[in-house]
Amino acid sequence: MKGTNLGEFEELVLLAVAAMQEEAYSLAITDEINKVTGRNITFGVVHSALNRLENKGFLQSEMGGATKARGGRRKRMFTLSVSGKKALLKTKAQRDEFWSMIPQFVFDKL
Repeated sequence: MKGTNLGEFEELVLLAVAAMQEEAYSLAITDEINKVTGRNITFGVVHSALNRLENKGFLQSEMGGATKARGGRRKRMFTLSVSGKKALLKTKAQRDEFWSMIPQFVFDKL
């Protein structure tokens, strides 16, 4: 089925949303991905990925309440959908299968 496989960055975004639970909004997700990966990903790139993943049905979002810290603006909060959870589990299973096929000696000479 076309469009159901995750790219590497999409996987990172979904993993961040899953890990952050109720704190998963665009800027926080951007900061978390940058912290964990050591990359310098911009907010706009993450925002685009979140919209794309929501359109694919892997994420759901709703507007949170307005806060004084944000000047009265609301945050769009993201959660994994059932399809998003299944996509992450499928990706993990595929990666685990490949890791299990690699002989240990491949990494012995690091």
